[in-house]
Amino acid sequence: MKKLPRPVTLGEGKMSESAQDRSKPKAVNALHGTFELCRTFSVLFLAISLLLLSVPAEAALPKPQAAAPNAEPDYAWAPALLYDIVNSSNPDAQDALYDAAFAAGPAIVPDLVKALEDDRTAEFAAQSLAFIGGEEAITALSRLVSDPRDLDLRRFYYGALGEFDTPLANQVLLNVIRNANNEPDRTVTEDAIVALTVRSDAGLVPPLRQAEAKLTDEVIQDDLENALSIIQTRGQELASGKAKNDSLPEAVRTYFLPGLEPSPGATQPAGRSPLSRAAPTRSASSTPAGEVHIERVEFDPEKDRALAYIIFADPVAVAHYTIVLEKQYGDWNVASVWLGPEEERSGK
Repeated sequence: MKKLPRPVTLGEGKMSESAQDRSKPKAVNALHGTFELCRTFSVLFLAISLLLLSVPAEAALPKPQAAAPNAEPDYAWAPALLYDIVNSSNPDAQDALYDAAFAAGPAIVPDLVKALEDDRTAEFAAQSLAFIGGEEAITALSRLVSDPRDLDLRRFYYGALGEFDTPLANQVLLNVIRNANNEPDRTVTEDAIVALTVRSDAGLVPPLRQAEAKLTDEVIQDDLENALSIIQTRGQELASGKAKNDSLPEAVRTYFLPGLEPSPGATQPAGRSPLSRAAPTRSASSTPAGEVHIERVEFDPEKDRALAYIIFADPVAVAHYTIVLEKQYGDWNVASVWLGPEEERSGK
């Protein structure tokens, strides 16, 4: 007789879930836990993403502060920055600033006129206006003659008059030279003398001789004697056709001709360098001729006005010049001259 199969009780024939779990390898349990954790983080990340997408971008970013209606920009930092560059211990910084102003040209004249009002930027603005030139610039510079500040900015007006070869401009410069004995700032008279060195009109010689006879400052006397020799010599060279202004280098050389070749009318004051506030002259002795080197040239936007940095050197001394040249009817002409540092050569 067959026996009926014995009923399978719980725990027999089929293991419980907990028993199954205990029977799995440990590695499988660890993998299962990691999967559950990743799934939890995925759900959380998706929820956060959906929340962010539901927020408008304008609300998520801070809103910029709106400017007040018709508010003027605050440029209070500009004069201080300009002053720091002009007075930098690196001279290249100052030169680069003047070059930039010159290259910008007449368009910035109104801004430079405004800069004359600030003591920190007045000298830079005056020199830049003199370099750029033109009627608007010279009108602004003319007001510096009566400027009440103790900045001695008048010299820039007188120096800039060199480019205006008119009877009125010549008369203004002559009056400055005649008043040299009463002028506390020697550079004012010196710049007026230098302005006349771009001339070649022999008619200036008699009034300059008369002014020279009344001068008491020996330095100014020497400078004026130098300028007289330059005016006469250049007039003779131009009349003979020896001097040419077809190119910018030729115009520069023409200005320095009295210092490059012996001239019977040029004499060198004893104990003085042949380089003064006026262009150099040489005696008719056997002293070797000087040399002129153009360091670099900056042009205005129209390319008809140039700012040239010049070195003149002879066996005695070296001088640095900044010369403004203007192109008219195909020829380059010296408009104004500004003397920089001078050094006597060692052992001379």
